[in-house]
Amino acid sequence: MSPTFTSLRLHNYRLWFAGALVSNIGTWMQRVAQDWFVLTVLTADSGFAVGVVTALQFLPILLLSPYAGVVADRVPRRHLLIATQAAQGVLALGLGALALAGVAQLWMVYAFALALGVASAFDAPARQTFVAQLVPPEGLPNAVGLNSASFTGARLIGPGLAGLLIAGVGPGWVFIINGLSFAATIVALVAMRPAELIPMPRADHTKGQVREGLAYVRGRPDILLIMLVLGVVSAFGLNFQLTSALMARQEFGLGPGAYGLLGSILAIGSLAGSLVAARRTTLRLRLILGSALGFGLAMAVQALVPSYWAYALACVPVGFFSLTMMTSANAMIQMSTEPVMRGRVMALYMMVFLGATPIGSPIVGWIGEQWGPRWAVAVGALASVAVAGAAAVWAARALRVRVRYRLRPRPRLVLVPRCEDDDGARRAWQAEAA
Repeated sequence: MSPTFTSLRLHNYRLWFAGALVSNIGTWMQRVAQDWFVLTVLTADSGFAVGVVTALQFLPILLLSPYAGVVADRVPRRHLLIATQAAQGVLALGLGALALAGVAQLWMVYAFALALGVASAFDAPARQTFVAQLVPPEGLPNAVGLNSASFTGARLIGPGLAGLLIAGVGPGWVFIINGLSFAATIVALVAMRPAELIPMPRADHTKGQVREGLAYVRGRPDILLIMLVLGVVSAFGLNFQLTSALMARQEFGLGPGAYGLLGSILAIGSLAGSLVAARRTTLRLRLILGSALGFGLAMAVQALVPSYWAYALACVPVGFFSLTMMTSANAMIQMSTEPVMRGRVMALYMMVFLGATPIGSPIVGWIGEQWGPRWAVAVGALASVAVAGAAAVWAARALRVRVRYRLRPRPRLVLVPRCEDDDGARRAWQAEAA
């Protein structure tokens, strides 16, 4: 078997991969249908309303993630995932029923988005850390890369399929299909062989565990740097559903099929990025910073291109750099964190990464309304380039390295240690980052 797909040799991981693929397709279908439903049925092309829906869906992650991380460290993650997946399925079915009955109103979509965000807040840290129970430690980068491949493969299929279904039967049925798709993950979790799950230490039921997680992250400048980069990029750059809807409908005057196609084309680059990440056996800081820079530059091209098909073509490098950045950051944090702290650390990471969206989405939507869709894309490009540069400067000072840009054998950022540091943990991180 190719090194890219090594984790698929394991029975439990195969089940997880297959179930997640089906569920992720449904999730991407709902994201497209929900934004289009708000934009064209419940409002008169209000990008701000779409941004509010996105913000409400991610707001609970911002507020609840520290506590969700404690839960993930305390309870069996497989049981927690069954509960959160079931909750998300029921919510999708409920929204679909309201849409099909013709009684859905904007405030109802807001309420369902908020409730879905609560379920997702507890699902995210359990989902991110559960993979460590499916593969041996040395296989974690491969498994995380394949998880991203599943997610982006679903993005390749889901948005285009959603566009066709929206045009054919309406968004209500898309919500229903998504609700049913969560059964695939639940069945996979139930069918796993418990004896083959890798045991993970659980945190005791004691007070102060949220503070303990915060203190752990504060003592890790490498994790803080990654969170800074991913938070800014997420807030202003990773609003693809919003910006693609605005560009397709307002800038290019096209319908839901063209909008869904943009998501599928974006997934081509994302899938390539995740598969490349799955082949990596070592992860370095320069990869994350370089990917954030490349992402910002690719979005700048998107903001300037004159036609729909040029914009669609530019989606490929945008998807590639975004997934390379996200997958590398996820795996690097998990591999460098103590297992008993992993749920809390990943919860804080997800809080910054996904919770930044409620801050950025309404701003990006408002910019799109006031100055046009191209500026909504451009603000993500500017923010991503700026944070990549700022992070490089921060790394040079805090981690005591020099930042260099090399053109050969390929363009890349390089972090070179300046001197030895008395702190062993920082010294080890410098060597890996360089």
